[in-house]
Amino acid sequence: MNFLFDNYLQPGDKVLDLGCGNGRFYEVFKGKKVEYFGIDNCEALINIAKEKYPEGNFKLADAISLPFPNEFFDKVYAIALLHHIPSNELRLKVLTEARRVLKKGGILIITVWNLWQKSKTRRLIFEYSASKLFGKDLRKTFPVAPGKLELDFKDILMEWQGVENCYFHCFTKRELKKLIRKASFNIIKDGEILVGSKKKKSNIPNSNFFVVAEL
Repeated sequence: MNFLFDNYLQPGDKVLDLGCGNGRFYEVFKGKKVEYFGIDNCEALINIAKEKYPEGNFKLADAISLPFPNEFFDKVYAIALLHHIPSNELRLKVLTEARRVLKKGGILIITVWNLWQKSKTRRLIFEYSASKLFGKDLRKTFPVAPGKLELDFKDILMEWQGVENCYFHCFTKRELKKLIRKASFNIIKDGEILVGSKKKKSNIPNSNFFVVAEL
């Protein structure tokens, strides 16, 4: 994924890392000599980031309501964030907020997981889609947020990092590009990134879709 940083960051850029988590990409940004800001809505992760990188500028905040003025950033990154945002409405709000805080000519860089790639997640996609078509109330089976989360097509809940019923939206690259265009960005590059090893047949690299867009 290095090209997403090497090809687009310039020294002195003001950069926003949406969904920064525990600061996992801070070292990469720091090496590019940019003015870094990282936000996440998980207080525990932000505390880890602050403890690990006390010189970093980390804030507890929500991606749909950013605590920054208009046209503040040169670049906005959303690495593996958007597929965790439930509903097309909220995903569009995230992109609209990113647009608001970007300067004219600023760059938005997004990656999402390609959850269609592996058999386990493909099976879940088809199971959830079939359940929705036949009218089954998935909230009764998966009480992740009773009365609050109604799954759409290509939404799934699955175990992740030891936590049951984590929400994922299973983007296609075409859908991702359409959503970004709807938020009034111009797409300048898109593609797929494979992360992992190909040495063993059983070890299938993880696939990520990426889009680079300009305001």
